[in-house]
Amino acid sequence: MTEHEFIKELSILGIELSELQRKQFHMYYELLVEWNQKMNLTGITEESQVYLKHFYDSATILKAIDFHEVTTLCDVGTGAGFPGIVLKILFPDMQISLVDSLQKRITFLDEVIQKLELKKIKTYHARAEDFAKEHRESFDVVTARAVAPLSILMEYCMPLVKINKYFIPLKGNISQELEESKKAMEILHGYLEKEISFLLPKEQSNRTILVIKKQEKTSLKYPRKYSEIKKKPL
Repeated sequence: MTEHEFIKELSILGIELSELQRKQFHMYYELLVEWNQKMNLTGITEESQVYLKHFYDSATILKAIDFHEVTTLCDVGTGAGFPGIVLKILFPDMQISLVDSLQKRITFLDEVIQKLELKKIKTYHARAEDFAKEHRESFDVVTARAVAPLSILMEYCMPLVKINKYFIPLKGNISQELEESKKAMEILHGYLEKEISFLLPKEQSNRTILVIKKQEKTSLKYPRKYSEIKKKPL
């Protein structure tokens, strides 16, 4: 995916990039490649592949909900900043927290934040379960991208979500994971509002975005039979 194609696909998602945002994405790519020579941030370094498999893939979370209404977001297991940094560039006013257990990645993210002059964004060197103890029900959206099996992700991420707000994981083909996580979803008061499946452009690989709403304990709306949950169209 070229930069021009990336910009075009973002416009389909409802985002028109400014010149500053275009420069920030390009600088982000350059920093990723530079730091990848020092540490293992990603196995993908070709520019067209980074724009497709990291930048655009992260931006597809915009298919889930209206992010213009999101004030606070936490990216758990952010790695090299996907989707957290991508969302920060797209939504400069959003307050974003990036959580990762590896200090080297946090150091890289701090450099990106400084060089791109990003505001209202913090990094946290912490394990997800430890971070959750100090930040329970603090975020409008909590996301994680291909970090761990869904059932485990829910245990880490759902405690961070405010009541009536969302956990939105980005995954590949997760039909089996979804079935295996049904008990965790019920215990953690999650309700599957939407399951969005699509193919990533160019390579046509499977992608799935789940929109899981956290409910109050006294007003749970999840189906008692997991088979009653239906996919909703885009």
